[in-house]
Formats: sequence, structure tokens, C-alpha cells
Amino acid sequence: MAAFGRRNGLTMATNLMKTLTGSSRSLSGIVSSEVATSHTQKWMQDTSKKSPMELINEVPPIKVEDRIAVCEGDSNPALGHPIEFICLDKDEPAVCKYCGLRYVQDHHH
Repeated sequence: MAAFGRRNGLTMATNLMKTLTGSSRSLSGIVSSEVATSHTQKWMQDTSKKSPMELINEVPPIKVEDRIAVCEGDSNPALGHPIEFICLDKDEPAVCKYCGLRYVQDHHH
């Protein structure tokens, strides 16, 4: 029964692709190459806007009293990312692997 459901879903996806694009190309080929490439090209054409990395690098490092920082990306869980625990033992700022926010340990002795 599960195999029937997968095959039926694949047929439905193929028919949807034929309707949307006029061909039976696979959805993964369109999403990974054409859509992503055109989106990136569109973003890069507007040189008046800063890239996401430029914007995040403008945020000063966040000072934390403890040795471990906890990053969620945003105070609203719906807009954030999975919780990342970041060790602050090094002298340079530690970077969250999800959002790029930087953290430093606040040595206020």
C-alpha cells in the first residue's frame, strides 16, 4: 500500500510539472538550477543593496558573561533557527553557524 502511495504521488507530481512547465522535466532539476540561479542573479544585479553577510557583519559582537553563548537567531522562535550553543574560550569572536551573529566573552574583572 505504501508503494502505491509513492507511485501515485510521483505520477501526480509529474502531471503537475507538465501542467506548469509544458514538459515532464523533474522538479529537482528546476528548483536546484533554474530557480536558484535566477534568484541569485536577480539579487546580485542590484548593487545598491548590501548582501546578507555584509548586513550581519555590521552587527557588533554580542557580549556574554558566561563561557557559553546560546543563539536562537531571533527572540521570536518562528523567525529564528535551532538553538546553537557556542563556546567562547577563544579571544576572537565566535560565530553562530546558522545566522552569523558573533559573540565574545565579557571579561569585566
